[in-house]
Amino acid sequence: MAEAGLRRSGPALQLLAAALRLWIRQQCDAIDQLELALDGSALQLLRGHLEGVRLQARRVRYQGLELESVTLRSEPIQVQLGQVLRGQPLQLDHPFGIRGLVQFSPEGLERSLAQESWRPLAVSLSETLLGSEPPLQVTLLPPDSLVFRSHAAAPERELETRLQAEQGSIALRRADGTTALLLPMDPAITIERAAVEGGLVVLEGAALVTP
Repeated sequence: MAEAGLRRSGPALQLLAAALRLWIRQQCDAIDQLELALDGSALQLLRGHLEGVRLQARRVRYQGLELESVTLRSEPIQVQLGQVLRGQPLQLDHPFGIRGLVQFSPEGLERSLAQESWRPLAVSLSETLLGSEPPLQVTLLPPDSLVFRSHAAAPERELETRLQAEQGSIALRRADGTTALLLPMDPAITIERAAVEGGLVVLEGAALVTP
């Protein structure tokens, strides 16, 4: 449906959509599936204004994070269409806001925490939650619990937690409701909802993208 909408909107938006797809793929380590829809008119685009972008992607790897799915919608974006029409790569020069939802599988979250770039977070989780060293095993306990295990300690240690958005970040709460850990968060990202749903870790919120 996104492709059909682009065909009706004219060649300028189609060209920009292709350039945006390339730009998005360049920001990520890998994307399995990507669907893109542009909101706006050719006239707005000629004035350097795009009303917004809607994105759906599956099996995305971004900065070492393995995301099962991503659904995003941007605020208006300033674009330089002339660059694209001249065959140059798209450059986005102004920050813009996005809102959306990302989902992690427990396996993807575990592999993400095993990456060197995310080792500080893995160490913080292991030491604070379990009093041990990485690596961490991550599993889900239906209906809504996230379980961390460490095989580095003897005997094996584990902690059942529930996710909750708190202070724009993610709080891991123990079964008794007390906070085990409030995760550090990039100041450009605000988490508004955190949960375990349908066998996936779900995060919803807003972010500021600075190209």
